[in-house]
Amino acid sequence: MNPATESIQLSAEHFAAATFYLVAGAVGLVWIAPQLASGDFLSPHVVGITHLFTLGWLTTTIFGALYQLLPVALGAPVRWRGVAHLGFWTFAPGAGLLACGVADGRPGLHNAGLVLVSTGIVLAMTNIISSLRRAPARDVTWIAIALATGFLGSTLVLGGVLVHNLDTGFIAAARVRVLATHLHVAIIGWALILMAGVAHRLLPMFLLAHNANTRWTKFAVAAFASGVPALAIGLNVPSAWVTWLGVALLEIGVACFARQAYAYYRVRVRKRIDVGMQFVRASFGFLILAALLGPAVVALGGRMPRLAIAYVVVGLLGGIVQFVVGFFYKIVPLLAWTARYRDRMGKSAVPSVAELYSARAARLQVVVMPVSIGLVAASVLAGSVAGVYAGAALFLGSVGIFATQIVRVARGGRLIGAAA
Repeated sequence: MNPATESIQLSAEHFAAATFYLVAGAVGLVWIAPQLASGDFLSPHVVGITHLFTLGWLTTTIFGALYQLLPVALGAPVRWRGVAHLGFWTFAPGAGLLACGVADGRPGLHNAGLVLVSTGIVLAMTNIISSLRRAPARDVTWIAIALATGFLGSTLVLGGVLVHNLDTGFIAAARVRVLATHLHVAIIGWALILMAGVAHRLLPMFLLAHNANTRWTKFAVAAFASGVPALAIGLNVPSAWVTWLGVALLEIGVACFARQAYAYYRVRVRKRIDVGMQFVRASFGFLILAALLGPAVVALGGRMPRLAIAYVVVGLLGGIVQFVVGFFYKIVPLLAWTARYRDRMGKSAVPSVAELYSARAARLQVVVMPVSIGLVAASVLAGSVAGVYAGAALFLGSVGIFATQIVRVARGGRLIGAAA
């Protein structure tokens, strides 16, 4: 893959901010361990820390990745790079202000954060939509990005309602249903649909699996795109049969997405799976587990809050965060190598892309991170505060390894010596 050099700085600033928020979220996970173990998913602390992962890490990363993916994969250069930079400088600090304001119960802080986040999202959406309109090819990746962008707008509206409710309480008992809707629109409508579309282009390239049957991606995108609104309607009408229709469609979507990934891994030419693709492979195991837990969460409603928290931990941290970490290991070193070493090729010795980070540290992280997430989820189900603390501490350690790797990559591979 040849990066879009004109967008490298734009992507780099997003990836740097996202890494900061991942570290902040990991620290916050330790802080909220008692609330997680007690099943207090409505705790302002829990909601605030969750937004460090969803807004700070996930959405910031997606924006940075799209500014590379649009020109490289779809032939649609970023329409307005200046607007994209402005969107970053409003969204990135806004995500932190919103998360801290919610966690600390400070209306002035979370309202200021909401204004900045909303501005950043609107600017990013405007850029993405305008760029998509100029794309010469409109395949399933294009469709997935377009659909996900629409769900991002819905996520923003629902988030605004919930923030306003913190100040006024106007939705009263409907808060839990709206919160569940907001979470699923964000995680599935925005993130999972986009992940399916991006994986359709990048997994065959990274695994050298171009002969795989790719029909499952369109089934996954269609199921997610129809399941999210069905679930939202069913939860808020409320209607049991519409809710379960949404659940069924989302289950089909996860199954198709996992089946597509299996097809890529099965026919790959490169039999040795590198660390980035190991993270992606592990993420599908957690996505499948979350899909198995989802119906139980719906069936039991709010009667088992610890199960609901375990479901989010497995899906968000295990499925989404690890998937993005895996692609970080593929994309960020390539961008850093291009920016630092491409013009030196043939003139002096340069490291390979893989030599920009420590393979030994990466192999350690790919073991510790999944174990830590599993320990957090299991300890939440058991109601063990000590277990959640231990899992969260392990997760923080794995994120620390990752952050060190990213800093090393940014410095050209010289932070901690030669690659292992």
